[in-house]
Amino acid sequence: MTDLLFTEKDLITSLKDYITAEQSKLERVKKWAEKMDALSVTATQDPEGFLGHPVNAFKLMKRLNTEWAELESLVLSDMSEGFVSNLTIQRQHFPNDDDQVGAAKALMRLQDTYKLDTSVMASGDLPGETRLTVDDCYDLGKVAYSEADYFHTELWMSQALQQLEGGEEPASAAADAVTILDYLSYSIYQQGELERALEYTRQLLRLDSTHQRANGNLKYFEYQLDKQKKVEEDEKKEEDDEEGTVREEEKTKGERGTADYLPERRKYEQLCRGEGIKMTPRRQSRMFCRYFDNNRHPKFVIAPVKEEDEWDRPHILRYHDIVSDAEIELVKQLAKPRLRRATISNPITGVLETAHYRISKSAWLTSYEHKVVDKINQRIEDITGLDVTTAEELQVTRWQNYGVGGQYEPHFDFGRKDEPDAFKELGTGNRIATWLLYMSNVSSGGATVFTDVGAAVLPKKGSAVFWYNLFPSGEGDYRTRHAACPVLVGNKWVSNKWIHERGQEFRRRCPLAWQL
Repeated sequence: MTDLLFTEKDLITSLKDYITAEQSKLERVKKWAEKMDALSVTATQDPEGFLGHPVNAFKLMKRLNTEWAELESLVLSDMSEGFVSNLTIQRQHFPNDDDQVGAAKALMRLQDTYKLDTSVMASGDLPGETRLTVDDCYDLGKVAYSEADYFHTELWMSQALQQLEGGEEPASAAADAVTILDYLSYSIYQQGELERALEYTRQLLRLDSTHQRANGNLKYFEYQLDKQKKVEEDEKKEEDDEEGTVREEEKTKGERGTADYLPERRKYEQLCRGEGIKMTPRRQSRMFCRYFDNNRHPKFVIAPVKEEDEWDRPHILRYHDIVSDAEIELVKQLAKPRLRRATISNPITGVLETAHYRISKSAWLTSYEHKVVDKINQRIEDITGLDVTTAEELQVTRWQNYGVGGQYEPHFDFGRKDEPDAFKELGTGNRIATWLLYMSNVSSGGATVFTDVGAAVLPKKGSAVFWYNLFPSGEGDYRTRHAACPVLVGNKWVSNKWIHERGQEFRRRCPLAWQL
Protein backbone atom coordinates (compact mmCIF):
# COMPACT_ATOMS: atom_id res chain seq x y z
CA MET A 1 0.00 0.00 0.00
CA THR A 2 2.99 2.29 0.42
CA ASP A 3 3.28 2.30 -3.38
CA LEU A 4 -0.11 4.03 -3.58
CA LEU A 5 1.36 7.04 -1.78
CA PHE A 6 4.12 7.36 -4.34
CA THR A 7 1.60 6.76 -7.14
CA GLU A 8 -0.38 9.67 -5.77
CA LYS A 9 2.76 11.78 -5.52
CA ASP A 10 3.51 11.07 -9.18
CA LEU A 11 0.00 12.08 -10.13
CA ILE A 12 0.38 15.35 -8.27
CA THR A 13 3.60 16.12 -10.16
CA SER A 14 1.82 15.47 -13.46
CA LEU A 15 -1.06 17.62 -12.35
CA LYS A 16 1.28 20.51 -11.55
CA ASP A 17 2.72 20.37 -15.09
CA TYR A 18 -0.78 20.61 -16.47
CA ILE A 19 -1.56 23.62 -14.27
CA THR A 20 1.53 25.41 -15.58
CA ALA A 21 0.20 25.03 -19.13
CA GLU A 22 -3.34 26.24 -18.48
CA GLN A 23 -3.14 28.03 -15.15
CA SER A 24 -5.57 30.77 -16.10
CA LYS A 25 -8.37 28.28 -16.89
CA LEU A 26 -7.73 25.81 -14.10
CA GLU A 27 -7.67 27.74 -10.83
CA ARG A 28 -9.83 25.13 -9.12
CA VAL A 29 -7.44 22.37 -10.17
CA LYS A 30 -4.47 24.35 -8.87
CA LYS A 31 -6.01 24.61 -5.39
CA TRP A 32 -6.61 20.87 -5.40
CA ALA A 33 -3.01 20.17 -6.38
CA GLU A 34 -1.61 22.39 -3.61
CA LYS A 35 -3.70 20.59 -1.03
CA MET A 36 -2.64 17.16 -2.32
CA ASP A 37 0.98 18.21 -2.60
CA ALA A 38 1.14 19.24 1.06
CA LEU A 39 -0.40 15.94 2.13
CA SER A 40 1.89 13.89 -0.10
CA VAL A 41 5.07 15.55 1.18
CA THR A 42 4.10 14.71 4.76
CA ALA A 43 3.06 11.17 3.89
CA THR A 44 6.13 10.20 1.87
CA GLN A 45 8.54 11.32 4.57
CA ASP A 46 7.44 8.27 6.60
CA PRO A 47 5.11 6.20 4.40
CA GLU A 48 4.66 3.26 6.76
CA GLY A 49 4.12 5.49 9.76
CA PHE A 50 1.63 7.60 7.80
CA LEU A 51 -0.28 4.52 6.61
CA GLY A 52 -0.15 3.06 10.08
CA HIS A 53 -2.93 5.48 11.01
CA PRO A 54 -6.27 3.92 9.98
CA VAL A 55 -7.86 7.23 9.00
CA ASN A 56 -4.94 8.05 6.65
CA ALA A 57 -5.35 4.64 4.97
CA PHE A 58 -9.09 5.14 4.54
CA LYS A 59 -8.70 8.66 3.19
CA LEU A 60 -6.00 7.54 0.74
CA MET A 61 -8.34 4.92 -0.70
CA LYS A 62 -11.19 7.38 -0.80
CA ARG A 63 -9.08 9.95 -2.63
CA LEU A 64 -7.78 7.53 -5.23
CA ASN A 65 -11.07 5.76 -5.81
CA THR A 66 -13.52 8.68 -5.72
CA GLU A 67 -12.02 12.14 -5.66
CA TRP A 68 -9.42 11.68 -8.38
CA ALA A 69 -12.18 10.45 -10.67
CA GLU A 70 -14.12 13.66 -10.07
CA LEU A 71 -10.98 15.63 -10.81
CA GLU A 72 -10.51 13.76 -14.09
CA SER A 73 -13.93 14.95 -15.27
CA LEU A 74 -12.90 18.52 -14.56
CA VAL A 75 -9.64 18.16 -16.46
CA LEU A 76 -11.34 16.57 -19.48
CA SER A 77 -13.40 19.74 -19.94
CA ASP A 78 -10.19 21.17 -21.40
CA MET A 79 -8.08 18.24 -22.55
CA SER A 80 -4.53 17.97 -21.31
CA GLU A 81 -2.94 14.96 -22.93
CA GLY A 82 0.00 14.67 -20.53
CA PHE A 83 -1.93 14.65 -17.27
CA VAL A 84 -4.88 12.53 -18.45
CA SER A 85 -2.55 10.02 -20.04
CA ASN A 86 -0.59 9.66 -16.79
CA LEU A 87 -3.78 9.37 -14.75
CA THR A 88 -5.12 6.68 -17.09
CA ILE A 89 -1.91 4.68 -16.80
CA GLN A 90 -1.84 4.94 -13.02
CA ARG A 91 -5.52 4.10 -12.62
CA GLN A 92 -4.82 0.39 -13.05
CA HIS A 93 -3.09 0.52 -9.65
CA PHE A 94 -5.89 2.42 -7.91
CA PRO A 95 -8.13 0.83 -5.27
CA ASN A 96 -11.70 0.18 -6.36
CA ASP A 97 -15.12 0.54 -4.75
CA ASP A 98 -14.70 -2.73 -2.86
CA ASP A 99 -11.41 -1.50 -1.41
CA GLN A 100 -12.96 1.76 -0.23
CA VAL A 101 -15.96 -0.06 1.25
CA GLY A 102 -13.56 -2.50 2.91
CA ALA A 103 -11.61 0.35 4.46
CA ALA A 104 -14.82 1.90 5.78
CA LYS A 105 -16.01 -1.40 7.26
CA ALA A 106 -12.65 -1.92 8.90
CA LEU A 107 -12.81 1.50 10.58
CA MET A 108 -16.12 0.40 12.06
CA ARG A 109 -14.53 -2.90 13.11
CA LEU A 110 -11.86 -0.94 14.98
CA GLN A 111 -14.57 1.21 16.49
CA ASP A 112 -16.41 -1.85 17.83
CA THR A 113 -13.38 -3.88 18.94
CA TYR A 114 -11.78 -1.04 20.90
CA LYS A 115 -15.05 0.72 21.85
CA LEU A 116 -14.00 3.98 20.22
CA ASP A 117 -16.31 6.96 20.34
CA THR A 118 -17.32 8.30 16.93
CA SER A 119 -16.42 11.89 17.85
CA VAL A 120 -12.98 10.76 19.05
CA MET A 121 -12.24 9.12 15.70
CA ALA A 122 -13.62 12.04 13.70
CA SER A 123 -11.74 14.70 15.68
CA GLY A 124 -8.40 12.92 15.27
CA ASP A 125 -7.85 12.17 18.94
CA LEU A 126 -6.28 8.85 18.00
CA PRO A 127 -2.46 8.97 17.87
CA GLY A 128 -1.54 10.83 14.70
CA GLU A 129 -4.30 13.47 14.89
CA THR A 130 -5.75 12.88 11.42
CA ARG A 131 -9.30 14.26 11.27
CA LEU A 132 -12.31 12.92 9.41
CA THR A 133 -14.19 15.60 7.46
CA VAL A 134 -17.96 15.93 7.05
CA ASP A 135 -17.63 14.10 3.74
CA ASP A 136 -15.61 11.28 5.33
CA CYS A 137 -18.22 10.76 8.08
CA TYR A 138 -21.01 10.92 5.50
CA ASP A 139 -19.30 8.30 3.31
CA LEU A 140 -18.78 5.99 6.30
CA GLY A 141 -22.47 6.33 7.13
CA LYS A 142 -23.41 5.50 3.53
CA VAL A 143 -21.30 2.35 3.59
CA ALA A 144 -22.97 1.25 6.83
CA TYR A 145 -26.39 2.02 5.32
CA SER A 146 -25.64 -0.07 2.23
CA GLU A 147 -24.84 -2.99 4.52
CA ALA A 148 -28.10 -2.47 6.50
CA ASP A 149 -25.95 -1.60 9.51
CA TYR A 150 -28.27 1.07 10.88
CA PHE A 151 -26.42 1.35 14.19
CA HIS A 152 -23.25 2.62 12.50
CA THR A 153 -25.30 4.61 9.97
CA GLU A 154 -26.73 6.59 12.87
CA LEU A 155 -23.34 7.07 14.54
CA TRP A 156 -21.57 8.42 11.46
CA MET A 157 -24.47 10.45 10.04
CA SER A 158 -24.92 12.06 13.48
CA GLN A 159 -21.24 12.94 13.51
CA ALA A 160 -21.47 14.38 9.98
CA LEU A 161 -24.46 16.49 11.02
CA GLN A 162 -22.68 17.69 14.15
CA GLN A 163 -19.65 18.85 12.15
CA LEU A 164 -21.91 20.45 9.53
CA GLU A 165 -23.81 22.37 12.19
CA GLY A 166 -20.47 23.35 13.70
CA GLY A 167 -19.69 25.34 10.56
CA GLU A 168 -17.56 22.88 8.58
CA GLU A 169 -18.12 23.16 4.84
CA PRO A 170 -18.49 19.86 2.94
CA ALA A 171 -16.42 19.38 -0.21
CA SER A 172 -19.24 17.48 -1.89
CA ALA A 173 -22.72 18.85 -2.51
CA ALA A 174 -24.13 15.42 -1.62
CA ALA A 175 -23.22 15.77 2.07
CA ASP A 176 -25.85 18.41 2.86
CA ALA A 177 -28.01 18.59 5.97
CA VAL A 178 -31.18 17.40 4.20
CA THR A 179 -29.57 14.24 2.87
CA ILE A 180 -27.88 13.48 6.19
CA LEU A 181 -31.15 13.94 8.10
CA ASP A 182 -32.90 11.65 5.61
CA TYR A 183 -30.39 8.87 6.34
CA LEU A 184 -30.57 9.57 10.07
CA SER A 185 -34.34 9.41 10.39
CA TYR A 186 -34.61 6.15 8.48
CA SER A 187 -31.72 4.43 10.27
CA ILE A 188 -33.18 5.41 13.65
CA TYR A 189 -36.62 4.19 12.57
CA GLN A 190 -35.08 0.84 11.60
CA GLN A 191 -33.74 0.56 15.15
CA GLY A 192 -37.27 0.98 16.51
CA GLU A 193 -37.03 4.53 17.88
CA LEU A 194 -40.07 6.17 16.34
CA GLU A 195 -40.03 9.36 18.40
CA ARG A 196 -36.43 10.21 17.47
CA ALA A 197 -37.06 9.26 13.83
CA LEU A 198 -40.07 11.61 13.81
CA GLU A 199 -38.00 14.39 15.39
CA TYR A 200 -35.31 14.17 12.67
CA THR A 201 -37.98 14.01 9.95
CA ARG A 202 -39.53 17.24 11.20
CA GLN A 203 -36.08 18.83 11.34
CA LEU A 204 -35.57 17.83 7.71
CA LEU A 205 -38.88 19.31 6.64
CA ARG A 206 -38.02 22.61 8.28
CA LEU A 207 -35.11 22.78 5.83
CA ASP A 208 -37.01 21.42 2.83
CA SER A 209 -40.79 21.38 3.20
CA THR A 210 -41.25 19.86 -0.27
CA HIS A 211 -39.14 16.75 0.40
CA GLN A 212 -41.43 14.02 -0.89
CA ARG A 213 -40.08 11.05 1.05
CA ALA A 214 -39.89 13.00 4.31
CA ASN A 215 -43.52 14.11 3.99
CA GLY A 216 -44.55 10.52 3.46
CA ASN A 217 -42.43 9.35 6.38
CA LEU A 218 -43.87 12.06 8.63
CA LYS A 219 -47.41 10.75 8.20
CA TYR A 220 -46.30 7.13 8.54
CA PHE A 221 -44.21 7.74 11.67
CA GLU A 222 -47.03 9.74 13.32
CA TYR A 223 -49.50 6.95 12.55
CA GLN A 224 -47.13 4.27 13.91
CA LEU A 225 -46.38 6.31 17.01
CA ASP A 226 -50.07 6.81 17.79
CA LYS A 227 -50.66 3.12 17.25
CA GLN A 228 -47.75 2.23 19.55
CA LYS A 229 -48.98 4.56 22.28
CA LYS A 230 -52.46 3.02 22.18
CA VAL A 231 -51.01 -0.47 22.50
CA GLU A 232 -48.85 0.64 25.46
CA GLU A 233 -51.84 2.26 27.15
CA ASP A 234 -53.90 -0.92 26.76
CA GLU A 235 -51.05 -3.00 28.14
CA LYS A 236 -50.67 -0.64 31.08
CA LYS A 237 -54.31 -1.05 31.97
CA GLU A 238 -54.07 -4.83 31.77
CA GLU A 239 -50.90 -5.33 33.78
CA ASP A 240 -49.18 -2.76 35.98
CA ASP A 241 -45.92 -4.68 35.84
CA GLU A 242 -45.71 -4.02 32.11
CA GLU A 243 -45.56 -0.26 32.64
CA GLY A 244 -42.89 1.38 30.57
CA THR A 245 -42.61 -1.60 28.23
CA VAL A 246 -40.70 -0.79 25.11
CA ARG A 247 -39.99 -2.86 22.09
CA GLU A 248 -37.16 -5.34 22.23
CA GLU A 249 -35.28 -3.36 19.61
CA GLU A 250 -35.09 -0.34 21.93
CA LYS A 251 -33.80 -2.45 24.78
CA THR A 252 -30.83 -3.53 22.78
CA LYS A 253 -30.15 -0.07 21.31
CA GLY A 254 -26.46 0.67 21.53
CA GLU A 255 -25.49 -3.00 21.71
CA ARG A 256 -24.65 -3.60 18.10
CA GLY A 257 -25.85 -6.98 16.98
CA THR A 258 -25.97 -8.34 20.53
CA ALA A 259 -28.25 -11.21 19.59
CA ASP A 260 -26.06 -12.09 16.64
CA TYR A 261 -22.76 -11.87 18.49
CA LEU A 262 -21.16 -15.18 19.33
CA PRO A 263 -19.72 -15.50 22.83
CA GLU A 264 -16.29 -16.09 21.27
CA ARG A 265 -16.55 -12.82 19.37
CA ARG A 266 -17.25 -10.91 22.57
CA LYS A 267 -14.39 -12.69 24.33
CA TYR A 268 -12.09 -11.92 21.40
CA GLU A 269 -12.91 -8.21 21.52
CA GLN A 270 -12.52 -8.11 25.31
CA LEU A 271 -9.09 -9.70 25.08
CA CYS A 272 -8.07 -7.26 22.36
CA ARG A 273 -8.99 -4.42 24.72
CA GLY A 274 -6.99 -6.00 27.52
CA GLU A 275 -10.06 -7.16 29.41
CA GLY A 276 -11.01 -10.57 30.74
CA ILE A 277 -7.57 -12.12 31.34
CA LYS A 278 -8.31 -15.24 33.37
CA MET A 279 -5.00 -16.20 34.99
CA THR A 280 -5.20 -16.23 38.79
CA PRO A 281 -2.46 -14.71 40.98
CA ARG A 282 -1.46 -18.21 42.08
CA ARG A 283 -0.95 -19.33 38.50
CA GLN A 284 0.77 -16.06 37.69
CA SER A 285 3.27 -16.69 40.49
CA ARG A 286 4.41 -19.79 38.64
CA MET A 287 5.36 -17.85 35.53
CA PHE A 288 9.09 -17.25 35.31
CA CYS A 289 11.83 -15.70 33.19
CA ARG A 290 15.02 -17.69 32.76
CA TYR A 291 18.14 -18.13 30.66
CA PHE A 292 17.64 -21.16 28.41
CA ASP A 293 20.42 -23.24 26.84
CA ASN A 294 18.29 -26.17 25.55
CA ASN A 295 20.15 -28.86 27.54
CA ARG A 296 23.52 -27.18 27.06
CA HIS A 297 23.24 -26.79 23.33
CA PRO A 298 26.69 -25.71 22.03
CA LYS A 299 25.31 -22.45 20.66
CA PHE A 300 23.71 -21.45 23.95
CA VAL A 301 26.21 -22.57 26.58
CA ILE A 302 28.01 -19.22 26.59
CA ALA A 303 25.10 -17.09 25.35
CA PRO A 304 21.79 -18.62 26.48
CA VAL A 305 18.56 -17.14 25.20
CA LYS A 306 16.10 -15.24 27.37
CA GLU A 307 12.97 -17.35 27.87
CA GLU A 308 9.74 -16.16 29.51
CA ASP A 309 6.52 -17.99 30.39
CA GLU A 310 3.61 -16.15 28.79
CA TRP A 311 0.94 -18.72 29.72
CA ASP A 312 0.83 -22.05 31.50
CA ARG A 313 -2.01 -24.06 29.97
CA PRO A 314 -1.28 -24.31 27.08
CA HIS A 315 2.38 -23.54 27.68
CA ILE A 316 3.22 -20.44 25.64
CA LEU A 317 6.83 -19.31 25.72
CA ARG A 318 8.39 -16.05 24.61
CA TYR A 319 12.03 -15.77 23.58
CA HIS A 320 13.47 -12.27 23.77
CA ASP A 321 16.03 -10.66 21.43
CA ILE A 322 15.97 -13.60 19.03
CA VAL A 323 16.69 -11.55 15.91
CA SER A 324 18.52 -8.27 15.39
CA ASP A 325 17.10 -5.14 13.80
CA ALA A 326 19.42 -5.66 10.82
CA GLU A 327 18.09 -9.18 10.27
CA ILE A 328 14.52 -7.95 10.54
CA GLU A 329 15.10 -5.26 7.91
CA LEU A 330 16.67 -7.77 5.54
CA VAL A 331 13.68 -10.11 5.89
CA LYS A 332 11.30 -7.20 5.26
CA GLN A 333 13.18 -6.17 2.13
CA LEU A 334 13.08 -9.74 0.83
CA ALA A 335 9.36 -10.03 1.52
CA LYS A 336 8.05 -6.64 0.34
CA PRO A 337 8.13 -7.29 -3.43
CA ARG A 338 6.14 -10.51 -2.96
CA LEU A 339 3.52 -9.52 -0.42
CA ARG A 340 0.15 -10.95 -1.42
CA ARG A 341 -3.19 -11.30 0.34
CA ALA A 342 -2.65 -13.89 3.11
CA THR A 343 -4.13 -17.38 2.71
CA ILE A 344 -5.57 -20.09 4.94
CA SER A 345 -5.87 -23.86 4.49
CA ASN A 346 -9.33 -24.83 3.22
CA PRO A 347 -10.66 -27.38 5.75
CA ILE A 348 -12.38 -29.40 3.00
CA THR A 349 -9.78 -29.47 0.23
CA GLY A 350 -6.60 -28.65 2.15
CA VAL A 351 -5.74 -26.06 -0.54
CA LEU A 352 -4.48 -22.62 0.52
CA GLU A 353 -6.90 -19.81 -0.32
CA THR A 354 -7.74 -16.25 0.76
CA ALA A 355 -10.37 -15.58 3.42
CA HIS A 356 -12.40 -12.45 4.12
CA TYR A 357 -11.45 -12.53 7.80
CA ARG A 358 -7.71 -12.55 7.25
CA ILE A 359 -6.80 -8.94 6.61
CA SER A 360 -3.09 -8.97 5.93
CA LYS A 361 -0.48 -9.55 3.23
CA SER A 362 2.06 -12.35 3.27
CA ALA A 363 5.13 -13.62 1.46
CA TRP A 364 6.92 -16.97 1.75
CA LEU A 365 10.70 -17.05 2.04
CA THR A 366 12.84 -20.15 1.48
CA SER A 367 16.11 -20.79 3.30
CA TYR A 368 18.22 -20.83 0.12
CA GLU A 369 17.12 -17.32 -0.91
CA HIS A 370 19.30 -15.53 1.61
CA LYS A 371 21.59 -16.57 4.42
CA VAL A 372 19.58 -14.55 6.96
CA VAL A 373 16.49 -16.72 6.30
CA ASP A 374 18.60 -19.85 6.69
CA LYS A 375 20.05 -18.49 9.94
CA ILE A 376 16.60 -17.77 11.36
CA ASN A 377 15.37 -21.25 10.44
CA GLN A 378 18.41 -22.82 12.08
CA ARG A 379 17.92 -20.67 15.17
CA ILE A 380 14.32 -21.91 15.45
CA GLU A 381 15.54 -25.52 15.30
CA ASP A 382 18.29 -24.93 17.87
CA ILE A 383 15.89 -23.33 20.36
CA THR A 384 12.88 -25.64 19.94
CA GLY A 385 14.83 -28.84 19.34
CA LEU A 386 12.46 -29.66 16.47
CA ASP A 387 13.40 -30.52 12.90
CA VAL A 388 12.49 -27.61 10.62
CA THR A 389 13.42 -29.32 7.34
CA THR A 390 9.82 -30.56 7.09
CA ALA A 391 8.35 -27.27 8.29
CA GLU A 392 6.60 -24.81 6.02
CA GLU A 393 8.64 -21.98 4.60
CA LEU A 394 9.01 -18.83 6.66
CA GLN A 395 5.84 -16.80 6.18
CA VAL A 396 6.36 -13.05 6.54
CA THR A 397 3.16 -11.12 7.18
CA ARG A 398 2.44 -7.42 7.31
CA TRP A 399 -0.68 -6.52 9.28
CA GLN A 400 -1.03 -3.05 7.86
CA ASN A 401 -4.04 -0.79 7.79
CA TYR A 402 -4.95 -1.95 4.30
CA GLY A 403 -8.63 -2.49 4.71
CA VAL A 404 -7.56 -0.83 7.97
CA GLY A 405 -6.99 -2.62 11.19
CA GLY A 406 -5.42 -5.80 9.91
CA GLN A 407 -6.63 -8.84 11.79
CA TYR A 408 -7.02 -12.62 11.65
CA GLU A 409 -10.05 -13.96 13.50
CA PRO A 410 -10.06 -17.02 15.84
CA HIS A 411 -8.66 -20.18 14.27
CA PHE A 412 -6.55 -23.27 14.91
CA ASP A 413 -3.15 -23.74 13.31
CA PHE A 414 -3.52 -27.53 13.23
CA GLY A 415 -5.87 -29.64 11.12
CA ARG A 416 -8.77 -31.17 13.04
CA LYS A 417 -10.22 -34.66 12.65
CA ASP A 418 -13.01 -33.32 10.47
CA GLU A 419 -10.36 -31.93 8.10
CA PRO A 420 -8.67 -35.13 6.87
CA ASP A 421 -7.12 -33.43 3.86
CA ALA A 422 -5.60 -30.48 5.75
CA PHE A 423 -1.92 -30.16 4.68
CA LYS A 424 -2.27 -33.39 2.66
CA GLU A 425 -0.49 -31.82 -0.29
CA LEU A 426 2.55 -31.11 1.92
CA GLY A 427 2.93 -34.75 2.97
CA THR A 428 4.51 -33.79 6.29
CA GLY A 429 1.67 -34.46 8.69
CA ASN A 430 -0.11 -32.01 10.93
CA ARG A 431 1.27 -28.76 12.36
CA ILE A 432 2.83 -29.85 15.63
CA ALA A 433 4.00 -26.40 16.74
CA THR A 434 3.90 -22.70 15.90
CA TRP A 435 6.76 -20.20 16.05
CA LEU A 436 5.60 -16.59 15.81
CA LEU A 437 8.29 -13.93 15.46
CA TYR A 438 7.39 -10.27 16.03
CA MET A 439 9.33 -8.01 13.66
CA SER A 440 7.91 -4.68 14.79
CA ASN A 441 6.42 -2.90 17.74
CA VAL A 442 2.82 -1.75 17.35
CA SER A 443 1.65 1.66 18.56
CA SER A 444 -1.78 0.37 19.54
CA GLY A 445 -3.60 -2.93 19.12
CA GLY A 446 -2.31 -6.00 17.29
CA ALA A 447 -2.13 -8.45 20.22
CA THR A 448 -2.27 -12.21 19.69
CA VAL A 449 -5.11 -13.56 21.84
CA PHE A 450 -6.05 -17.11 22.78
CA THR A 451 -9.83 -17.00 23.08
CA ASP A 452 -10.33 -20.36 24.80
CA VAL A 453 -8.02 -19.66 27.75
CA GLY A 454 -8.02 -15.85 27.92
CA ALA A 455 -4.36 -15.25 27.10
CA ALA A 456 -3.18 -12.10 25.33
CA VAL A 457 0.36 -11.78 23.96
CA LEU A 458 1.52 -8.29 22.99
CA PRO A 459 3.84 -7.68 20.02
CA LYS A 460 7.44 -6.94 20.96
CA LYS A 461 10.00 -6.40 18.25
CA GLY A 462 12.74 -9.03 18.12
CA SER A 463 10.91 -11.52 20.32
CA ALA A 464 9.19 -14.78 19.36
CA VAL A 465 6.45 -16.84 20.97
CA PHE A 466 6.26 -20.63 20.68
CA TRP A 467 3.60 -23.20 21.53
CA TYR A 468 2.69 -26.78 20.67
CA ASN A 469 -0.52 -27.26 18.68
CA LEU A 470 -0.59 -31.02 19.34
CA PHE A 471 -0.26 -33.09 22.49
CA PRO A 472 2.51 -35.76 22.52
CA SER A 473 -0.20 -38.26 21.54
CA GLY A 474 -0.82 -36.36 18.30
CA GLU A 475 -4.23 -35.12 19.42
CA GLY A 476 -4.98 -31.46 18.75
CA ASP A 477 -4.81 -29.03 21.65
CA TYR A 478 -8.02 -27.04 21.30
CA ARG A 479 -6.83 -24.53 23.90
CA THR A 480 -4.52 -23.08 21.21
CA ARG A 481 -7.36 -21.42 19.31
CA HIS A 482 -6.06 -17.91 18.72
CA ALA A 483 -6.52 -14.73 16.74
CA ALA A 484 -4.74 -11.52 15.81
CA CYS A 485 -6.39 -8.35 17.08
CA PRO A 486 -6.91 -5.41 14.73
CA VAL A 487 -4.00 -3.00 14.43
CA LEU A 488 -5.47 0.25 15.71
CA VAL A 489 -2.47 2.48 14.99
CA GLY A 490 0.78 1.36 13.40
CA ASN A 491 1.99 -1.58 11.35
CA LYS A 492 2.55 -5.11 12.56
CA TRP A 493 5.20 -7.27 10.93
CA VAL A 494 5.42 -10.92 11.96
CA SER A 495 6.89 -14.11 10.56
CA ASN A 496 5.50 -17.58 11.18
CA LYS A 497 7.17 -20.96 11.11
CA TRP A 498 4.70 -23.82 11.21
CA ILE A 499 6.56 -26.97 12.23
CA HIS A 500 5.09 -30.31 11.11
CA GLU A 501 4.99 -33.81 12.61
CA ARG A 502 7.34 -35.51 10.16
CA GLY A 503 10.90 -35.53 11.43
CA GLN A 504 9.91 -35.12 15.08
CA GLU A 505 9.57 -38.86 15.82
CA PHE A 506 12.75 -38.94 17.91
CA ARG A 507 12.66 -35.30 19.01
CA ARG A 508 9.23 -35.23 20.59
CA ARG A 509 8.36 -38.86 21.13
CA CYS A 510 4.82 -40.17 21.25
CA PRO A 511 4.32 -41.91 24.64
CA LEU A 512 3.72 -45.67 24.84
CA ALA A 513 0.61 -45.10 26.92
CA TRP A 514 -2.06 -42.82 25.48
CA GLN A 515 -1.84 -39.42 27.05
CA LEU A 516 -2.48 -35.80 26.32
